[in-house]
Amino acid sequence: MDATGPSRFGWLDALRGVAALVVVFDHSSYSFLADFRQELMPQFNTSRYGIMVFFLVSGYIIPASLERRGCVRTFWIGRVFRVYPLFAAVLTVLFAVSLLGVAETRDFGGQSAATVFIAHATMLQELLGTPNLLLVLWTLSYEMSFYLLVVALFTVRLHQRSAAVSVLVAVLAAVSVTAGVVLPASALSGAVGTGPLIVCASIAMVVALCCASTGSPVLRVFGGVLGGVLGLVLVTLNGTVPLWEGWVILSVMFLGTSVHRAESGLSTWRLAAGTSVLVVACAVFSAYRYGDGDHFTRRGWIVAFLLAVLTFGAGTALRRRRLPRVLTGLGTISYSVYLVHPVLLAVTDSTIGRQRQDSPGLVAAFYAVLLPLCVLTHRYIEAPGQRLGHRTARRLRPR
Repeated sequence: MDATGPSRFGWLDALRGVAALVVVFDHSSYSFLADFRQELMPQFNTSRYGIMVFFLVSGYIIPASLERRGCVRTFWIGRVFRVYPLFAAVLTVLFAVSLLGVAETRDFGGQSAATVFIAHATMLQELLGTPNLLLVLWTLSYEMSFYLLVVALFTVRLHQRSAAVSVLVAVLAAVSVTAGVVLPASALSGAVGTGPLIVCASIAMVVALCCASTGSPVLRVFGGVLGGVLGLVLVTLNGTVPLWEGWVILSVMFLGTSVHRAESGLSTWRLAAGTSVLVVACAVFSAYRYGDGDHFTRRGWIVAFLLAVLTFGAGTALRRRRLPRVLTGLGTISYSVYLVHPVLLAVTDSTIGRQRQDSPGLVAAFYAVLLPLCVLTHRYIEAPGQRLGHRTARRLRPR
């Protein structure tokens, strides 16, 4: 098997590649492995496994990107050109195949097309009470809230306290589930209305990004704090996952940051290890205390979470080893894999339908079509967008 020499972020690409394959397996099992899925999910929640690995990797890389640039403006430019071109292209294709009658889009839930568009433009739609046009997009809303929090900590010079933040949020998750704090899904939207919330949040986000990207120290702090408050409030009061799980997600991403600090020599491995133990303990306790639900089993969630943490730990331990090129290559196209596969599944569901019996051959065929397609979307959509982002960031970087 071809291999690539150790690089600073090659191991992260390998982890992303594994996570992407697992998420695709989870979603494709609805269509092609229904019986197997029904037996597996109560024991091992494959979706949560892949997602938690992604969150750990994001927690490691995103603050590192901001601090390496040392500039909020170029950080946001880089993020916009990294995530939005493919995001917009995939949604455009989804609407096109829907109009052609070979796929179905999700119902807007009584919301206007303009409202849904604005919510998705912020990439906070999951936290604004708006149905995701693609189910996988819910995780991007938590990623965006993390970006806002990272920028907030950076602007007030608390970005080195990621371990403390991770533990604090994990403890809050455990306390909330112990106290029996239960909020309805999208509670804030229900209280103030989805439309008004989307308008207010969109304005606040634009103001936050613009102010945090200015040259004025006062405006930078104001914009950073405004964005951080927005992200924290939405995760806390308007998520669709349970409150404790929303906080665990944030805690996990900051745990990834604490590992980066240890690896970079900005902190100690002892602190990172202690943070990991506390976060894992709080997360497992929260899931166990929450109990079983209609679409949730504590065993399946806990096993998936622990395996995700162990996978990230193994990746960290092997970060200086030679890695299979196939895994790093999958990591390179993992964003395409993550966003493109639901559209392809929507097409197969509308054409050949969901299979009543397990069909491993169709799973293999699905991967055989998906992966080359994602190589193309990465080459012709993602990569050009990233190059344009780099050029734009260099041109607009403040002197």
